[in-house]
Amino acid sequence: MLQHFALAHEGLPEDLPIGYDTARGGVVLDDNSAGFFVKTAPYPAAPNWREWSGQQVPFFFDPHPEKPLLELAPGTACINADIISAAFYLLSGWQEYFSAERDRHGRFPYAASVQRQYGFVALPAVNYYFDVLRVALEHVLGQPLRPRRWGGARTKFAAFVSHDIDTIHGSWKAPAKAALRQRQLLTFGRLLWQRLRQPDAWNNLETVAAATAHYGARSTFFILPEHRPGPDGTPQADYEISPQLLARLEALEAQGHPWELHGSLGTATEPENLALDDYRIKHHARGIRFHYLRWEPRRTPQLVEGIFEFDSTLGFAEHFGFRHSYCHPFYPFDFEQGRACRFLEIPLNVMDATLYHPNYLQLAAAEILPALQPLFTEIEKFGGVATILWHNDHFDPANETTGPAQFREIMRHLQQRGAAFLTGRQVTDQFSNWRPV
Repeated sequence: MLQHFALAHEGLPEDLPIGYDTARGGVVLDDNSAGFFVKTAPYPAAPNWREWSGQQVPFFFDPHPEKPLLELAPGTACINADIISAAFYLLSGWQEYFSAERDRHGRFPYAASVQRQYGFVALPAVNYYFDVLRVALEHVLGQPLRPRRWGGARTKFAAFVSHDIDTIHGSWKAPAKAALRQRQLLTFGRLLWQRLRQPDAWNNLETVAAATAHYGARSTFFILPEHRPGPDGTPQADYEISPQLLARLEALEAQGHPWELHGSLGTATEPENLALDDYRIKHHARGIRFHYLRWEPRRTPQLVEGIFEFDSTLGFAEHFGFRHSYCHPFYPFDFEQGRACRFLEIPLNVMDATLYHPNYLQLAAAEILPALQPLFTEIEKFGGVATILWHNDHFDPANETTGPAQFREIMRHLQQRGAAFLTGRQVTDQFSNWRPV
């Protein structure tokens, strides 16, 4: 946890005066985990809510609400809550590793999370814990701590814009089916003729790249190599990795829009499947995001490590926010080895389907940006990274709910707030001088 605290700041001394030993002085933490981490229960006792930096924040492992959170004295600072244990619990994904709850796609469900139970999915609680530690350290060290800055312009916070390419041929299907149901044969014939004679509205990678470039950003495309449906019938790519598609992707990458692997179904748990996908993409992918955000915490981190430099899968499909209650990139915890993994996680915060899907939030178009603004405010507040997933099919002009207009609103907001637009590779490169040991 102290390594991640150091990653979020610049110029920290190597030996931070932080510990549980009151005799040592410096920043003293209250040890309140009570043996929780030697067991396998997925959930700790309910958190205690305290006000910090203008927000009500849930503090786990804080059984003494009668005590002040932070007490300062000459040369010492006492934090009367076990914020290091609380940060580890959330950032490591302890709850999903030790919980047996999975949805029909094999994912740890939002409904089973402490974020859902206590209502703080859009609050980066770990950043607030670190902020308490920052104030305590500044008091002990007698100097301010500098937060991490992003990009060549040294901007306060960053945004990572990405697109999962699941389909490029299907824009005509839904309106054609609707025309058939309504016996509108002329409309059906026109749509079929367009399908045969005109480019598909979803075959639009260059349009997507231009839409992000308009704001000084660059797209990152996640390409899905498998076109056969999964064993349970879940759809995958409706295209194949053809020479023509490869040429287009290479041209886009030459313009600054890189492409990475969108791991197909089964790759999150089976090393042979992941190796096959990596071969099929015919490209040196530095990053990965798994299709349908499938991630098995007991298997996937070990498969990603050693192949990819970064992953960007870890977000809840059902709700925007912070699956690990942290708005910075981080190194996932390897429970098998008892150490940090050696690939960077750039957590996913916002996915278009989350916002409108009938099984998810069902937001109207006018509700999307107002719903997301508090989330972006938290990321800006702590100098994190806002990761956006906007599928290429949502750039279809016919989409008026989570379409190009809503994407433009989000991009305009981030630009006006001064975000540094970085690709996943650029984010990862900023951590190139540090690797977990």
